[in-house]
Amino acid sequence: MKITTFDTTLRDGTQGESVSFSVDDKLTIARKLDELGIDYIEGGWPGSNPKDKEFFARAKTELILKHAKLCAFGSTHFARYTVDTDPSIRALVDAQTPAISIFGKAWDFHVLRALNITLEENLRIIENTVGYLKRQGREVVYDAEHFFDGYTHNPEYALSTIRAAADAGADILCLCDTNGGTLPGRLFDIVCAVRNLLPGTLGIHAHNDSDVAVANTLAAVEAGCTHVQGCMNGYGERCGNANLISVVANLELKLGHSTLGAKGLRQLTGVGHFIADLANLPVRNDQPYIGKSAFAHKGGIHVSAVLKDSSTYEHVVPSLVGNQQRVLLSDMSGRGNVAFKLKEQGLDAKLSESQRRQLLDRIKHLEHEGYELEAAEGTFELMVREILTPGWNFFNLVFFDVTTKMGRSGGSLTVATVSLQAGDGLHTETAVGNGPVHALDLSLRQCLSGLYPEIASVRLADYKVRVIDSREGTNAKVRVLIEWHDQERTWVTVGVSENVIEASWKAMVDAIRLEMMRLADSPTRSVPSLSAAFPVSSV
Repeated sequence: MKITTFDTTLRDGTQGESVSFSVDDKLTIARKLDELGIDYIEGGWPGSNPKDKEFFARAKTELILKHAKLCAFGSTHFARYTVDTDPSIRALVDAQTPAISIFGKAWDFHVLRALNITLEENLRIIENTVGYLKRQGREVVYDAEHFFDGYTHNPEYALSTIRAAADAGADILCLCDTNGGTLPGRLFDIVCAVRNLLPGTLGIHAHNDSDVAVANTLAAVEAGCTHVQGCMNGYGERCGNANLISVVANLELKLGHSTLGAKGLRQLTGVGHFIADLANLPVRNDQPYIGKSAFAHKGGIHVSAVLKDSSTYEHVVPSLVGNQQRVLLSDMSGRGNVAFKLKEQGLDAKLSESQRRQLLDRIKHLEHEGYELEAAEGTFELMVREILTPGWNFFNLVFFDVTTKMGRSGGSLTVATVSLQAGDGLHTETAVGNGPVHALDLSLRQCLSGLYPEIASVRLADYKVRVIDSREGTNAKVRVLIEWHDQERTWVTVGVSENVIEASWKAMVDAIRLEMMRLADSPTRSVPSLSAAFPVSSV
């Protein structure tokens, strides 16, 4: 069955805490949702704020949608106005969108306490507003606000509100669990009751306050709804709206309905992350279907099974939603984890069985010490290369010294000195940096640049510090993760110590050593061979 999709990320989604889009962002997201195959895009409330007014004004000339219908959102007219004199209704019409979503009160409690009007007057307002918009030639999606609470307290009146909208010509009657407090079983029963009494297209708009918005949406479809509303990544006020990504994936892959089609499903991961980037909010690693951890495997028994047949621990094939399988390294790793990572990095043919056991033991030991190798694949690759070439290195540390001085003006000055034994002798360099890590990085590079000029292309891209056990206070171990990149790739290294500078140094040195090993292993590079390097020292 075809289920129409209605995305309200640009309206309801922006009511979520920390979610804010510029007008340019909203136009860009609307184009991306159109490419995805969404049927309706609710762009905002043109009568409520200047940003949404500008969005709809620019959309008239700048937004050319190939599939989706742009939808303006608003409320039924205010009681103090007639429908044709209400400024908010006029703003909806002036937005010139092919569809308009309009919400009205379905809960008698809200009618009497929030609107302070009679129940009969509310019915006339609903009918007048929907009828007026239909006479303007617009498709009307009627959102019955608080419908499930209203039905629970006064089913006859709740039903009369959506009958009023239907009689006035509403194209879609959308039942809203506005407070997000209805559970799937109860919601299913109510939708079934409505479906038995009213013809036409029913929709569902669920909020996630009870953590069942997606389940409620699926239950509503099972009960007869053929129109689903939600937000990308579950954005929205309070606990958010139904996550439309999970909704459409479940409808297509689990229930056999048609929403975006196979091509659209394969774009879900990319679109979800794209919108999250514009919102400046990270996608949760554990977000179903598109999260980084959605198809990640850590336990050794799980990995062993997945490598034989991914369906043993994956409910769908990751590529169907544009995601990919990942195998993590930790103290729970087994031989399968190591085999997967070696194959992933093109190193599987280089290690013997005994070397693989040695690598696994080393991984478990480091994880016990506080290392996090699942996020530091650069450190993992270095460990493999060190096992392949035991006892050799490109340089040894003699000492490093870091000093930070604070002036009366409040400014600081950081100076680092690094001394290495490398190549043709002792190399000592001093540098001034923006903090100890930057100063150490500069000093290390200056020591090595004459011998190994190609490491100049390695750049620090990101730096994270995590306290491993906060109960230890300032004596706690810290884990430093540093992301690096050169002209070809990106990798992460990790260092652990009670001293944040030492932990940073370990991660920094690992990154440089790894790059030098890669260069030495490449037939097109001129880095000295490992046979000319120094024995490894403990740093």
